[in-house]
Amino acid sequence: MVAKISKDMTLGDIVAKYPETVPIMLKFGLHCVGCHVAAYETLEQGAKGHEMNKETFEKMLAEMNKAIEKKD
Repeated sequence: MVAKISKDMTLGDIVAKYPETVPIMLKFGLHCVGCHVAAYETLEQGAKGHEMNKETFEKMLAEMNKAIEKKD
């Protein structure tokens, strides 16, 4: 699987391109998807801001990329 969503993408770009990932982010406690800073903050920055550990972040990212595989 080639990752389409990376830790360096902004939350705003992810939500715009892949709205189906929003419930996944919310499930993992990343509630900043609608925040005004989301346009500038990367996925990794948002996760760190919410004190998400690396293991949880990697799991969330994998679930997000799996969810968008169906778009191909």
